[in-house]
Amino acid sequence: MSVGAEVLVGVAILVGLVGIVVQVLPGNVLVLGAILVWAIVTGGTTAWVVFALAALAVVVAETAQYVLAGRHMRRADVPWSTLVWGGIAGVVGFFVIPVVGLFVGFVLAVFVAELLRRRDRRAAWRATVAAMQATGITIVVQLLGGLLAAAAWGVGLVVT
Repeated sequence: MSVGAEVLVGVAILVGLVGIVVQVLPGNVLVLGAILVWAIVTGGTTAWVVFALAALAVVVAETAQYVLAGRHMRRADVPWSTLVWGGIAGVVGFFVIPVVGLFVGFVLAVFVAELLRRRDRRAAWRATVAAMQATGITIVVQLLGGLLAAAAWGVGLVVT
């Protein structure tokens, strides 16, 4: 693979990592897709071992995010339906209020859903904080998986 093509793969990986944090792009899909393209073009056992390690890191992270965030949400007694409402409102908010709408829509919808469910502002706010923490947990776990995949690619780049 040419140096220019490797730089493009690196940029795609970087965009994927940013997408994980910003939650607008399917970050780990981009990271893994870029590494897959690199493995196909580079070829050889090393490239495919690197891809397998990267895929393992991403699959473990994607699975762990649901387990850890789900456990956090259960402890806070927040149902998944509340997060669904938050997600829908976040997407709408993203288009209604540029830049901050995703966050504002998510928080507002979670708070309103929990307020309607619990009928107590303090309890609804605690549930909203728990939902934001669970979202943070998913971002950190996804980012860790993406960074491990990127590190595997970096080692593979040096070795090949």
